[in-house]
This record gives sequence, structure tokens and C-alpha cells, in this order.
Amino acid sequence: MSHSPKPEAGGGLPVIGYWLEQSLSPRGLKLWQTLNHKSACLSCAWGTGGQQGGFVNEAGESLQRCAKSVEAIASELQQPLTAHFFDQYTIQELQQLNSQQCDRLGRLSYPLLLKAGTSHYQRISWEQVYQIAEQAFRQPPERVACYSSGRSSNEAAYLLQLMMRALGSNNLADCSDLCHSASTVGLKQVFGSGTSMVSLESLKHTDCVVLVGSNAPANHPRLMNELIKLRERKGKIIIINPQIEVGLVKFASPAFPIKSLLKGGSDISTFYLQPIPGSDTALFVGIQKSLIEQVLIKTDYLQAYTEGWEEVINYAQQTSWETITNTCGVSQEEITAVAHTIGTCQRVVFAWAMGITQHSNGVDNVKSIANTALLTGNAGKLGAGTMPIRGHSNVQGFGSMGVTVRLREEIKQALSQLLGRSLSETPGYDARTLIDAAEAGKIDSLFCLGGNLYAANPDLYQAQRALGKINTIFYVATKPNLGHFHGLAAENTLILPVYNRFENPHKTTTESGNNFVRLNNEGKSHLQPNNSDLISEVELITEIAHRVHGETPINPSASLRVNWRRLQDTTYVRQLIAQTIPGYEKIGDIDATKSEFTIDGRIFTEPKFATPDGKAQLSVTPLPELNIPPVDAFSVSTPVQGIVVILGTGRSYGQHNTVVYRSEDKYRGMPHRYCILMNPNDIKKGGFEEHQRVKVRGDGGELENIEIISGAIREGVGFMFYPEANVLFKAHIDPRCGTPAYKRVPVLVYR
Repeated sequence: MSHSPKPEAGGGLPVIGYWLEQSLSPRGLKLWQTLNHKSACLSCAWGTGGQQGGFVNEAGESLQRCAKSVEAIASELQQPLTAHFFDQYTIQELQQLNSQQCDRLGRLSYPLLLKAGTSHYQRISWEQVYQIAEQAFRQPPERVACYSSGRSSNEAAYLLQLMMRALGSNNLADCSDLCHSASTVGLKQVFGSGTSMVSLESLKHTDCVVLVGSNAPANHPRLMNELIKLRERKGKIIIINPQIEVGLVKFASPAFPIKSLLKGGSDISTFYLQPIPGSDTALFVGIQKSLIEQVLIKTDYLQAYTEGWEEVINYAQQTSWETITNTCGVSQEEITAVAHTIGTCQRVVFAWAMGITQHSNGVDNVKSIANTALLTGNAGKLGAGTMPIRGHSNVQGFGSMGVTVRLREEIKQALSQLLGRSLSETPGYDARTLIDAAEAGKIDSLFCLGGNLYAANPDLYQAQRALGKINTIFYVATKPNLGHFHGLAAENTLILPVYNRFENPHKTTTESGNNFVRLNNEGKSHLQPNNSDLISEVELITEIAHRVHGETPINPSASLRVNWRRLQDTTYVRQLIAQTIPGYEKIGDIDATKSEFTIDGRIFTEPKFATPDGKAQLSVTPLPELNIPPVDAFSVSTPVQGIVVILGTGRSYGQHNTVVYRSEDKYRGMPHRYCILMNPNDIKKGGFEEHQRVKVRGDGGELENIEIISGAIREGVGFMFYPEANVLFKAHIDPRCGTPAYKRVPVLVYR
């Protein structure tokens, strides 16, 4: 088998080639029209768009679209599935498809129902959908739940949570529960606010970025432009990742064509540390210890603006270097050099993605980073602070709108006034406890607004069992995904087709990962009028709410009135958001002003934080105890030749969350989805050769015929693609935030 050589830089000609390929395709003209549409990017929370135009970011800079955006739009511009497609294929046949094949079936354009005991999805009318919904949503509120993703709008998110809370249900699970919940929980404990405190403008003033557990070239390419500009102004970039990602070493951005094409790209990393997975807290305690020893702690700042700092310093001082380095696998010399850079730079931004959060101690990981920022005075000033990097383009907006099981008290009081009664105090189910509750037979009805609850979960066997015990499941989507064919309900499984963001017949808004709210113009679907039967998410939710709650205002005597009939007017929805969501007051007149805005109370440019006393709250983050199970812990019946490694699951360069656009990953040299990336020494220790086929077994399941790929990954560590590898492991979670440990999965690789 021949394998193409791995590129020496991320981005570059392959990206430009992909753009050309898509531009010259039959949908090329429509693709470019959509790229220029005044709406936020469908891809990551670092995307561009809004009222300044499709290629422009909030700072007014052009040429800011990336290949991820093109992939997402091209996928949405597919033709619809034929009217008789589901007559031709049984559910058993559809279950043989992989994620990429599901996505390439085409756009959904009419509602579907799969009834228990039947073998085919059948087309139904919207009236039939609403009749089923009326019955499903009139179950006891604790037995009704929803799940959502960040592809939808703020307006749809607000209406979803309002409908659920009007029912008396707090079961508002969200995809962020599986991703960045540790960031939200940890940052709220430290700063009183769970989002980034760094705006795009602030990032332009930094002289150092510490980027932890992120493959930004693949998942947030727009961020790479800022890192390139940082290096151009002689700034420093510290990368912390067990795997060396080529794009984090060197990246060729099409936004800088001369550097990209003539010079092969721009250098990114100044330092590149490869810690043991799950040891980030130990690494940051080590950085704190070195900062103390090098007298780089900002004591005056700590005394004036923080609490709890003495205990953090004492813990770092009392923890031995041997314990720290043995736990994290990074040498004292490397830690010292990185600490010196952090401590001597004037403005440091600490950024991270799911390599930090998806651990059983994810909250401690986040807090250890926040502690380090505070010890060096890098919070509450321009060009410095903490910056979690969100994935979905509007996942943060869903949390802002109240789609969460951890509802802020201010929002709870405002919604109580709006609804004319106190909200239910029954704790809601997050994404993981929802699966556990469903498996226990405690859920009757589930409404999924986008996303792929089945494939996004660890332990796919459990996810399938759990969803199979729910009576009725509604999947709101634009295209088919694995969950539609594997996450089947006990009685009724419905797939409901909706407009995507740039097709909506009304204006909507979205929120970026840096707290910037964009206004999305109306659009038109390329599927109409060709026998399509699409509606908007706003229309769908409000019609269900109207049928369940009735025509009269919920609370005629309240100062704020909700009329479900009126809620299809998104201008009216934005007025309600302005009156009930703190920091979103400016959204009330955004239709008239067209003025996009940064949410109040989140960007800290002075050291006064959103805590009761305005001070940041430091606390000790204990070092984790990391163990590697022996071979016999994997219940293999006969002696085997193999090796135990710590597996991290993640996305490929041609993937967005669970949606796979391209099966190969050229940057890592992985030619298909069923590979495991391993260190060359581990391949030798296991008695293997590169490209050999092996079995991989975790505590939840096993995969066969997995190809070994040699790569620049830390010894003792492996990497496989999500969601395919989710079948391998059970859900070990951080109990403080509910996020599973996708990034530390012990597995046996054997033959």
C-alpha cells in the first residue's frame, strides 16, 4: 500500500486546492454567493460573517474564511434526497453507512417517521408531526428532555428552553456538556464568568499565547491568522499537546499568500511540550512552582485582586519536582524555560480546547490554568486572560440563552417573572445523566435540536440501548447522521427537516466564542420550490409550544407577556432576550441599528471580576493519580502480543464534530478512519510494524482491523478518530461538570 508523504506545514496548497475544487464544481456559484451572505459561519465559534459580510471578522478584517467553512457550506448545498429514497432502503441497510456516507446522502426535505416494528422511514405531514408532539410533550415534565447543538440560532435556543421550562422540565442537555462544560464550571468558580475574557481586539495586544490541548489548524483555522501575526510582532507561542500537530509547528494561511506559497508557511510554536494525557494540572503546578523559584509571581496583584493565592503557592512549593515531572512527563528544564517566558512576557493569553476539558479532572485542569494566569497578573488587562476555544459556531450562545442544567440565578428570576410562576427546582439531566436516565426508563420524550446525541457519546452500546427505551424521539436536522439510524426510539423516531442558518426566512443571531453577537440576514434555500417541505426551527418550536400551552399569554398579569403565537416573530424574541438575559440588552434594538456587539460583563480589561466581591478566587488543584492498567485488565482470554497505551480520541482535518467530510487525514498520515497513530518506539515494543492491522480493546468494546500509523506522538500515547473510537470505552466523567474523559482512554493494542 502506498502512502502520501506528510506535509511539512498545515494549510497551504491543499487548502487552496480544495477551494478551487469546490469553486469549479456545479455548485461553485452558489457556494460563493453563500460565502458572501451576511450570516455567521456554520463551522467553529471563531468563524466570521454577520453584518460586515461573509469574509469579514468583528475587527473588520477581510479574507477570514477557512476550508472548514467551505466544507460546511458545500455539504449544506447538496441536493435533496429523492422523494422515494426511504422507500428503497431499510433501516438495517441504512445502519451500514458510516458518518461520511450519511452526510453525503443529501439534504433532508420532508418530515419522516419510523414506527416500532417497521423497517422503513415513511414520509409524513407536518400536521402528523404536531399531533405526535402534542402527546409527547404532555408527559410528566420530569420525563420530557431535550438535547441541542450549536448550529442553531440564539432565538431557537431561547425558545427551546422557554418551552421546556414552561412545561416544568429542566432537562436541557447540550453538546457543550460533552465538551467545554469543565471550562464553564471552572472559570465561574474562579472569575464568576464561564466564557472567554479575551476579545479579538484584546488578542491583538498579547505578546504570548499558551495554547493547550487544541488542534487549532484543523478545528479553528481562523485563530491561526492571529497566531501568525503574533509571531510577526516577535511574540511567543507555547504549545502543550501530547501529539505534535504539523500545523502548530508551521502553518501556511491563504490570508498571507506570499508567506503561504513562497515561504512554505509561518512558524507557530516557540516551545512545544508533550505531557502525559491527563497530567495538565501537574504541568501547570510545575509552571507555578518554577515561577515562584524564579521570583516571577506578581504578589502585589494577588494581594489586591484575588483570594486563596497563598494556599496555591504553598501547594506548589511543597510539591516535589520529582512528583511533578513523574506525573506530567515533562522535564524540569522544559518547565523552567516555559515558566520564564510566561513570567517575563507582559501580556499572556491562556487558551485551550478539549484536550484540557475532556478528562475526569477537567475542572481542575481549567482552574490550574486560571491559577497560573492570576499568579502572573495575566487576567483583567488588555491582551491577557483566559480563552477557552469553543467548537460549534453558536454553542456558547445556547448557554447564554439558558439551555443548560446550571441556570444562572438572574436568568431564573427573569424567566420566572416572564412565565408568571417559579421555575421547577428539580435538577435537570445533562447529556451524560440523560443517557443514564433513559437507560433506566425515566425518559418518555426527547427533542433533539441538531447534534448527534448517539455518536457524540462514549459507550455507543449504552447510548443505543438508552435511546431505544425512549418512547418518542424528534431529530431536528438538515442532513442525515448516524443517530438517525442507530439512535432509534422504542415507538416513534421522527426526523424533522429545517432550514440552515443562511436559509432562514427571518433574521437570527449567534454568539462567537469571544462573546461577540452577530446578526444573520434572511436567506432562501436552494431546495425550494422543488418538492421540499422545510420549516424554520423557530416555527417548529413555537408551533409545538402553542399546541401544548395554548393560545393565551402564559401570564396575563406579568409585566412581561409571552404569547406563543407571536414568538414566530424573531424581532419579538430578541426583545424578550434583551429583557431576560444579562449582558444581552443591546439585542433588543439590533434589528433597527444593525449594530453587532460584545456581550457586557465578560471581557475583563481591568482586574475586577464577576464574583460577589470582585476578586478572583484561587484554590488548590491537586495532582492527579494516573495509572496504566496491565494487559490482563482487558479480559483477553489468551496470552497476546501487544501493548497498553493511553488513547486520546479526536477529529480529523476533514471533520466537524461528528460530521465527517473527508475520511483521510493527510496531515497525520492517516489514510482512513480506522487507524491508530502510535509512537515508533511503542510500535516496536508491541512487536508490530507500521501499517500492520491490529485489534484495539478498551473497557467498553473492541475494534478489529485497525491500521497502525507511525507519528509524532508521545511515547505511551495513541490517537484514534472520534466518533468511531467511542465504541471502545465507557463513560468515565468529571463529576463536577459531567464531561467524559475522551482524552485519556487506556486501551490494549494487540494481535
